[in-house]
Amino acid sequence: MLAVLAVAGLALSSATTSKAAPTTVSGWEVAKIDGRDHVSVESMKRFYNFTKLTRNGNSVVLENPKVEMKLTIGGHECFMNGVKFVFTHPVATMGERAFVSRMDLAKLIDPVLRPNFIKNAGDFRTVILDPGHGGKDPGATNSIGQEASYNLSVANKTKALLAQKGFKVVMTRDSNTYLSLQERVDFANAIRENAVFVSIHFNSGGRAARGIETFTLSPPGVSHYGRGLIAADNQARTGNEHDSANIALATSVHGSLLRRLQTHTFDRGIKRARFSVLSGVRHPAILLEGGFMTHPYEARLIANETYQNALANGIVDAVIKYRFAVSNKPPVKTP
Repeated sequence: MLAVLAVAGLALSSATTSKAAPTTVSGWEVAKIDGRDHVSVESMKRFYNFTKLTRNGNSVVLENPKVEMKLTIGGHECFMNGVKFVFTHPVATMGERAFVSRMDLAKLIDPVLRPNFIKNAGDFRTVILDPGHGGKDPGATNSIGQEASYNLSVANKTKALLAQKGFKVVMTRDSNTYLSLQERVDFANAIRENAVFVSIHFNSGGRAARGIETFTLSPPGVSHYGRGLIAADNQARTGNEHDSANIALATSVHGSLLRRLQTHTFDRGIKRARFSVLSGVRHPAILLEGGFMTHPYEARLIANETYQNALANGIVDAVIKYRFAVSNKPPVKTP
C-alpha cells in the first residue's frame, strides 16, 4: 500500500466534503482538502525527524542535519537538497497549517527520504541501458547531429564505466538499429534477474527550452506530465509495481547529474509520465532527458565528448548510490 501511512498505522478519513477539519490518527494530522487526503507538514516534521520547520509567507522549509526540504504554498514544486521534484497536487493550507497530499507523501517524499524501506527494490548487479530511437527513427535532430547517435554514445560510455565497477550491463541496442517501444519493453522483461532500466534521451522543445529532466512512471491516479487526468490513468501498469523504487532511482540519477554538470545545465526536475518504456518494464525504470537538441548552447554541449562523459559518469555514480541505499535495509524488529 502506501509506505508512509502504512508504517504510521494511519487510516485516513473517507469524508467527501471539500474540506474536513483535521483529525489526529496515530500521531498524524490528516485532513480532506478538495476531496483528497492530505497530511500536515507538522506531522511530516515529527515522523521524519526534522529539527526545524520555518514558514515565511508562502515558503515552507523543513530541515535536519541531512535534508533540507523547501515547499511553496499553492505550488507543485518541492526541492530536497536542491533537487527539484514536481508534485501531483499543490501544497494546500487549512487554517495556519500547510498540508501535502497523501499521494505525494507516499509516492514521492517517503521513498526519497527512506529508500532503505522500499520492500521490492532488492539487491541487483544488472543494469539495462536503453539508448532511445535509432535506425529509421533518428529522434530529435539539429544541424550538428542526431539524438539517436548521442543516445548510443552516452550508453556505450556508461556501459564501459559500469562494467569496470563489476555490473553486468545489457543494452536494448548497440548499433544504429530501430526497435519499437514494445520491443524495448520485451527485451528488458526478458532479463529475469534483478535489474534497473535507464532509458537515455535528449530533448526537443524550441530554442528557449533547456535543462535536464528525469521521468518516472505516473502512479495510478496520476496523469501523464503536462495533461489532465483521464480514465486510463487510474489503471495500474506493470511498472507501477516499482513506484517507490522508480522515484528513488530517479532521485539518485537526477541529483548525480546535477552535481556532475553543475553550471552547464538547468534543473527541470523529476516528473511523472506514462511513456511506454516506463509503463511496461517490470524492473525499476527511469527515462532521462539529458538536454535540449533545440537549444543553441545545449546543442553544442550534447555533441561534446566531455559533456557525454559527465552524463555517463553521473549515471554510474547514481546506480552505485541507489544500490547502496535500497540494499541497506532497516533492522527487523523482533517481539
